[in-house]
Amino acid sequence: MKDGEFMARFFNTTAVCRPNQHYMVDISDKLWQIKEMVDAGQYFTINRARQYGKTTTLRALKQYLQEEYMVVSLDFQKLGANSFENENMFSITFARFFLNKLEREEIGGLEEMKARMGEMRDCLRTERDSFLLFDLFLLLSGICEASDKPVVLLIDEVDTASNNQVFLDFLAQLRGYYIDRDEVPTFQSVILAGVYDIKSLKAKIRSEDAHKTNSPWNIAADFNLDMSLPEAGIAGMLEDYERDYHTGMDVKEISGLIYDYTSGYPFLVSRICKLVDEKIAGSQAFPEKKAAWTKDGFLAAIQLLLKEKNTLFESLTNKLADYPELKNMIYALLFGGKTVPYTPLDPSIQIAEMFGFVKQDGSNTAIANRIFETILYNQFLSEELINNKMYDAGLKEKNQFIEYGRLNMELVLEKFVRHFDDLYGDRDLNFYEEDGRRYFLLYLRPIINGNGNYYIEAETRNRERTDVIIDYGGEQIIVELKVWHGEAYNTRGEKQLLDYLSYYHLDKGYMVSFNFNKKKRIGVKEIKIGNKILVEAVV
Repeated sequence: MKDGEFMARFFNTTAVCRPNQHYMVDISDKLWQIKEMVDAGQYFTINRARQYGKTTTLRALKQYLQEEYMVVSLDFQKLGANSFENENMFSITFARFFLNKLEREEIGGLEEMKARMGEMRDCLRTERDSFLLFDLFLLLSGICEASDKPVVLLIDEVDTASNNQVFLDFLAQLRGYYIDRDEVPTFQSVILAGVYDIKSLKAKIRSEDAHKTNSPWNIAADFNLDMSLPEAGIAGMLEDYERDYHTGMDVKEISGLIYDYTSGYPFLVSRICKLVDEKIAGSQAFPEKKAAWTKDGFLAAIQLLLKEKNTLFESLTNKLADYPELKNMIYALLFGGKTVPYTPLDPSIQIAEMFGFVKQDGSNTAIANRIFETILYNQFLSEELINNKMYDAGLKEKNQFIEYGRLNMELVLEKFVRHFDDLYGDRDLNFYEEDGRRYFLLYLRPIINGNGNYYIEAETRNRERTDVIIDYGGEQIIVELKVWHGEAYNTRGEKQLLDYLSYYHLDKGYMVSFNFNKKKRIGVKEIKIGNKILVEAVV
C-alpha cells in the first residue's frame, strides 16, 4: 500500500483478526494479565467455547511477549491426524514443526542456539525410527538452555490431539520437566488453547483404564480471565470505525445494545457489526451507513443473525443432541422457571459452561446471552411445531395481527386467551406453571417470525413471573407472563410492570395471568394507572 493510501478495514468473523485489516476491540489489558501468569512461570490452558477469540488472543500474545521471551507458537491442527498415531510419529512431527517455527525467529548470532537446532536436525535424520518423547524433550530442554531469552510455548487447537494417548504422554513429559525446573532447563510457560478443559481429559480417553483417571495436566494454574469483550471496548472499536466513516451513530447506544444482546461474546459482537456494515447498510430500508448504524438498523441485523445457519449456532444446537443431561438443564432454565444454582463441579454445568451455553450469574446459572437464548428457545419450540395446535392457531391467524407494519398486541392476547382456554382450560396447576410460557411463545412465534424478535428478560425469569420483550417494527413490547396468586400479588405484579415500562420509556405494557381459580373470568381488560396503560389477559 502506498503512503497516504487508505486501506479499508472491515469487521472479521473468520479465523484470526489482525489490527491492520480488521476493526477490533483493544485487548491490551487482557494481554497484560496473561503476561503476569507467564512472568510467574505458570502453565495453563485457555479453554473457551468456539469462536471466542482464542486464536486471535494467542497471536496478539505472541507479539506482546516477544520482547522479553522467545515465543514458539504451534497449531496442532497443522500436524495432521497421522501425527498422533504413535509416540515416534508424534515426536518426529512435533520436532520438525518446532524447528520450522524457530527458524523464523530472530536468533541472530546465538551460535549455541543454532548448534542445538542442528543437533535436533541430526537426531531426526539418524534416529528416525527410534526418536521418542524422551529424546524430543532432551533436545527441547537443550534449546531452552541455549536461548538468550526464556522460552514460552503456545499450542493452539489442542482438541485435535486430546483423544490420543500420545498427547497424555506428551503432557506427562511437560509435567515432569515442570516439576524439575529448578534442576533442568525447560519452558518458562506453556499455554494450551482449545474448547475442552485439558484437566478433564479422562472423560474422552478410555476412562476404563484406572491409571488414566487423572490428567497429567494437574500442574496447570487456573485461568479465570474474563475473555468476553466489555461494553467500553466495543465502544472503542465503534469509535475507530466512526473515524473512518463518520456515520453520526450514537456510539454509547449502539455499543450498549450490542453488549446487551451478546454479553461480549466475541464472534457475536463482530458478526452483528459486520451485518450492520455490509448487509443492513445499502439495503432498501437503510440505504446509507448513517441510517444503518441506529437502533432500528441494529434490530434488523439481529433478525438476519437469528436466521443464519452458521457453524457456531450449529455447534450449539448439536450439543443438545450429544449431551441429554445438558439439554434437560437448558430446558429447565428456559421453560421451567427454575433457578439452577451455579455448582462448578456439576457435570451438566461443566459441559454447558465449556461449550458457552451458560455463565455464572451471582450464585446461579444463566444462559450466556440473549442471542443464544433466542436460538435455544427457537430450537426447543421447533421440536414441538408439528401437530402443535397453539402454533397452528398462531400460524393460521398471523396476518390479521399486523396493521401498517405494527403488531396489534391487544388482538394477539385476545386470540391467545380464546385458543388457550379452548385447548387447555381444564388442565391443572402443574400444567400451567411448566407449560403456560411455552404455549404463549409457540403461539407468538409464527406471528412475529421473520419480521420480529423476542427475548426473555433474565432478571425476571422465575416460576412466578417472566417478562417477554418483543421487538417488532422498530417498537418494543413488554409482556409479563405470571402465575396468579391472589389479588395482592397481582397488584404487586402490576407495580413491577409499571416500573419496567418506565425503565424502557414505554407508556403501555401487557400481562398474561395464568389463573387456577375455578371462578376466574377469562378475557382481556385495559387498566389505566397514572400515565401508563396495562392490558391484562387472564387465562
